[in-house]
This record gives sequence, structure tokens and C-alpha cells, in this order.
Amino acid sequence: MYLKYFYDNELAQASYMVGCQKTGEAVVIDPSRHVNPYLQIAEEQGFTITGALETHIHADFVSGAVELSGRTGAVIYHSAEGEENGGYAFASSLNTKAVRDKDRIHVGNVWMDVLHTPGHTPEHVSYLLTDGAHPEKPMGVFTGDFVFVGDVGRPDLLEKSVGVKDSADAGARQMFTSIQLFKQFEDYLQIWPGHGAGSSCGKALGAVPTSTVGYEKMFNPAFQPEQEQEFVDFLLDGQPEPPTYFANMKEINKYGAPYLSDVHSPVLLSIDADEVEKLAEKENNMVVDTRNPAAYARGHISGTINISYPEAFTEWMGWLTDYESDIYLIGAEADHEAMRDALYGIGMDRIAGFIPAGVVERAGRLRTYENITPTEMKEEKEKGNIRVLDVRFQDERERERIPGAEHIMLGHLPAGTDVDLPPKDKPVAVHCGSGKRSAIAASILLNKGYDVKNMLGGMMRWKNENLETE
Repeated sequence: MYLKYFYDNELAQASYMVGCQKTGEAVVIDPSRHVNPYLQIAEEQGFTITGALETHIHADFVSGAVELSGRTGAVIYHSAEGEENGGYAFASSLNTKAVRDKDRIHVGNVWMDVLHTPGHTPEHVSYLLTDGAHPEKPMGVFTGDFVFVGDVGRPDLLEKSVGVKDSADAGARQMFTSIQLFKQFEDYLQIWPGHGAGSSCGKALGAVPTSTVGYEKMFNPAFQPEQEQEFVDFLLDGQPEPPTYFANMKEINKYGAPYLSDVHSPVLLSIDADEVEKLAEKENNMVVDTRNPAAYARGHISGTINISYPEAFTEWMGWLTDYESDIYLIGAEADHEAMRDALYGIGMDRIAGFIPAGVVERAGRLRTYENITPTEMKEEKEKGNIRVLDVRFQDERERERIPGAEHIMLGHLPAGTDVDLPPKDKPVAVHCGSGKRSAIAASILLNKGYDVKNMLGGMMRWKNENLETE
């Protein structure tokens, strides 16, 4: 038997290839949209990819099942469980096979038994792997977004992202039942999850790539409650706000994404700063400056938004981008291809063009904003000269905050109106946890006509300077 682990750092997403070396067959579990790594390994190992196995309708990345099937002829295996709550709706022209609990998928002399493990979503399935060389005992389980290392899948996404009423509580109760059944597996059984640390599909995912049933029984907090209501209360408490793009992912993955060969390829634009500004002024355009926040603060083209690449680029593009907008990216040419692939990975296919960073550096007239220290912000606030705006998540703010700071989470800023945004009677100083999110917020508020200052170092530096919190 052959087993290969793949990991997408941008999305904290894991996928797996299982193959039978005797027959030359292989399948991929939860493939990414970028399928070339699977094709390369299959060629190296002499495999024919015969299947793409889906654990559920993903909310955080575009599944590559359709792309892989189109490139190889592989069958798309997907759950037929839980359809009344929004099952798959693949086109009849696609090569698909619906599976249910206890079905078996053969890959040469290797096989996987389908386990219906609802909770994260109603249709969620896991795949129990057995090597035909040792048929008496299974080896492990591909758990998708059911069991992670140190966590389990959140059950609230259908309600928060898609608006399925009361599905969070129902999902939590399904998850409790799934875990009780899962606990019956022997302790040695390996767990291969669909995500690692940094994913928004749970609230406390570990950074270790694999685990065992026995280890999770002992140390996974979600495995400890013995009573259903205790578990429900634990699981639903403290779940972070899901990124806005999750709703788009659910819709795309329900039907299957377009083939990448059919997606319009972005071009490198030869334009000047004035033309970039005109692009940014158009209603259905989004021009993103991906340079670091310090460079953006020193000088940038009006109308652009600063989401720096690479750190958290994909996540905040997902939060802040309208999927109906044309996207233009300003940045180093060496990063253009990687940025494109990152956005394709969350279904942002409307990348209209790349703009070299040198266009900004050569411009004669640029907009700037001021960075200030926590102590400087405190002094200005006490004088009544500025407003303070906290752009962190709600749970961060509830734990600790700067006294008197107003609050709008960064992901909600683009839709802000004159009612829910602060008045423009004085400058607004923005802050977050470390200064990275507030730099994005500063660029958005500048475009809304505010006099903006960004607090360097965020709450971490505020606390390091021993300033007051509540």
C-alpha cells in the first residue's frame, strides 16, 4: 500500500493519496483545486488516479474533485447522507458515485469503508482504511472535518454562513453521537484529519499532522464530556466568526468548481499610478496592494486596499472581497503566480490583472497615513483628539480591551454605513492584536474618507507598555 500526505499552508488544508502498488490504482481524499502535485506523484509512482473522495461539502476551500476527475477520468465519490440539509448537486455529465454509511470503495487490494460521521455537516463521511495485506485490522481513518488533532469540526457553519436555522444545535448533537461511536474504535487506529492549526473549521486545532484514537480519547477536550448537553454547550461556546467567503465555498462545492482551464488568465498590466487610481474608483473593481504595511503607510495609490502577501493574505481576501468584483493585485512579480493560485483555491476566479509594485514606487503623488505607538495613542485619546477603533474579533474583545475603544470587526468594515461607522469629527486610531489587521483596516477607512492612524504592535504592545485594559 502507498500513502502520501499533502498540505496547503495557505488554507491549513490536508489531502491524501492512497494507492495499491500491485494494481497501480490510486485515489485522493479531499483534493485541493490545484491537482498538479497529485498528478506528479501518480506519474512518479506509476499510478492511475481512479477516484477523488469527498468527506463533505467544504466551506473553506474549493474542492479539486471536479478538476481531478476532468484531468484523469477519476470517479468522484461523495456522500449521499444528509441530503435534506443541502447535499451535492453535481451535473449529470460528471463521473460521480454517491456513497452511504458502510459502503466499501476498493483501490486495488486496499479498501476504504464509508463511515457516516455527521456533526460538522449533516452529510459528512469519514473513510476507514484497510490494507489488504492485513485484512483483519483497519489501519486508520481519514476524518476530514470530523476529528482533528485536539479538536473536532465546528457544527455552526451552516447556520452562521448559509443561514440554516437551528442547525448549529442539531449539528452539535449529531457530533456528540458521532464521537461516542468513534470512541469504540481501538486506540491504535491512526487519525488523518483534513486540517491543521490555523483553519477556521474548528476553534483549537493542533499543529501536529496526525494522531490516534487513543490519544484523542485522552487529550482532546471534545472527547471528555459524557453528557450530551454538556458537550453541546462546550462545542458551541467560543466558536470564532466564520469568514464571509465560507458561504461562497459551500455554493461552489455543492455543484463543483469550473475547470481551471476555463478560467480567464490574468494579465500583467502596463499602466501608471493615475490609471490604477481610476481602476480603483470603479464600483465593481477591487485593487489590492499586497506590499507590506510599512511600505503602504509611507505611500500608496488612493482607492487601493492593503492586504499584504503572504501572511494571512488568503484569509483576509476571503473576508473582504466581493466575489462579483474584478480583482487587481499590486505586488512583486515573483509573487504573482502564487497569489493567483491562492485566490483560485478559494474560488476567486475574477483576477483581472497584475500590477507591478514599481508602479507605486515610481508615482509622484501618493497617499500616506501615520503609524503611532500605544503611548502616543493613549495621550491623544486622553486629550480627546482621536477616536479609538478596535477591529479584532468579538471573542478577543470580550477577553480584554482598551477602555473606551469602539469596535467593528475588520471583516465587517467594507459593508459599514455612516450609521455603524464612527463619526468623522476627529481622526480614528485603529488597533488589533499585533498591528497587521489594523493596517488593513486603515486602508479601508482611508477610502471611506477618514483621517486614520494605525497603532503599532496592537494589543500585544499596548500590554507590554503596561497600559490599562479592562
